[in-house]
Amino acid sequence: MTSPQSDPAPQPPQQSHTHGHTHSHGPAAPVSKHLRKVIAAVLIPFATAVVVGLIAFWPGGVPDHERTGVGFDRQTQDGKVVQVVQVDCADVNASQVPPTGDTSTPSGREAVNGQEGECAKATVEVTTGADKGRQFVEVVQPDAPRQLREGQGVVVAYAPDAPRDLQYSVTDVNRRIPMTLLAAIFALAVVAVGRMRGVMALVALAVSFAVLTLFILPAILQGSNPLVVAVIGASAIMLAALYMCHGVTARTSVAVVGTLISLLLIGLLGSLFIGWANLSGNTDDNTGLIHGLYPDIDMSGLLLAGVIIGSLGVLDDVTVTQTSAVWELHQADPRMGWRGLYRAGIRIGRDHIASVVNTLVLAYAGAALPLLLLFSIAQSSVGTVANSELVAEEIVRTLVGSIGLVASVPVTTVLAALVVSADRPGAPTSSSTAATPARTGRGRRRKA
Repeated sequence: MTSPQSDPAPQPPQQSHTHGHTHSHGPAAPVSKHLRKVIAAVLIPFATAVVVGLIAFWPGGVPDHERTGVGFDRQTQDGKVVQVVQVDCADVNASQVPPTGDTSTPSGREAVNGQEGECAKATVEVTTGADKGRQFVEVVQPDAPRQLREGQGVVVAYAPDAPRDLQYSVTDVNRRIPMTLLAAIFALAVVAVGRMRGVMALVALAVSFAVLTLFILPAILQGSNPLVVAVIGASAIMLAALYMCHGVTARTSVAVVGTLISLLLIGLLGSLFIGWANLSGNTDDNTGLIHGLYPDIDMSGLLLAGVIIGSLGVLDDVTVTQTSAVWELHQADPRMGWRGLYRAGIRIGRDHIASVVNTLVLAYAGAALPLLLLFSIAQSSVGTVANSELVAEEIVRTLVGSIGLVASVPVTTVLAALVVSADRPGAPTSSSTAATPARTGRGRRRKA
């Protein structure tokens, strides 16, 4: 526990207290060996339980199912547009119902455009799979939201049971290059600013995606309880991310405990209000497809799992920030007791609460913006909008997550204050720690 580089003179009382002030470059925690043992006694069983849970619920892959050809459940290959020719829509849409002439409705406008407009006749070549090199024709209507151009990469769907000429169709644009470039720019920015800490953050991000794709999603598809799987997976992500990014220290351990308590609160509140509000979790085409393919999945449990996982990232930020604030306050004034540390830390936390809750609400609102626009177009009242299950899900998700965030501030602050203040061995160190590490020597000479 001693730190020889900070105090070479044989003065045990000063050594035991100045240890925490010698590591300004990292989040080293000035706690005693006894407190580290106490923290380890709490976290080691928890980490062991997480590992046991991962082993017990490990899915071993996604279960197979027969392709339906609906939505995302289609066989796809890569393709490339090799030629685009402008043609009269009347020539390629001859079999369609003639337009009614009424352009006041979307169907009427589409019918008129389909007969009178200029369409694009694209020749698409399949570039992957068993039919590599095969070509087919795709007709793009003039009012289609996605237009094709020559040389463009596309994603094509394959329907093996359809007639040969209709087996392939364009379903989306290939966006791999811009998405990969954006990810590379993000990684470079993180490493350039964060340096080694940034590298560890990227590693932790990769671990989070691995847990999500290799454990959480396949385990839910295998029929495991979504809530249990989400708790185990979120705990594994939390342990890996926090300790990788912030080091194996008492400071990080306090943040882990604070995050865990807040996640438990979110799980309890989410379970209560999802059941009370009768939220089924089956509200759109995607969730309906999931329920159709895997009818044994508990969709309301899946909704609760999403609430827990979605809140985890913001919780990590709040708990780490609060813990770091208390540690820095203690280093600035080692004589401050836990009550003083808590009061000072909670003042910082109040500012954090205001910004984080607003961020969370706006994030969910931004994701649901098209839905909110539909309600606005329908001129529905606020009560009607809030009562619909689609919006009620987002409200419960937002408010439950926000309550957990708000609760994490006092919980983490009081834990950090108790832990860091409990390291004070006694009155003899209070005078010796009034000086900063750079002035320790001069303080000793004045005392002498």
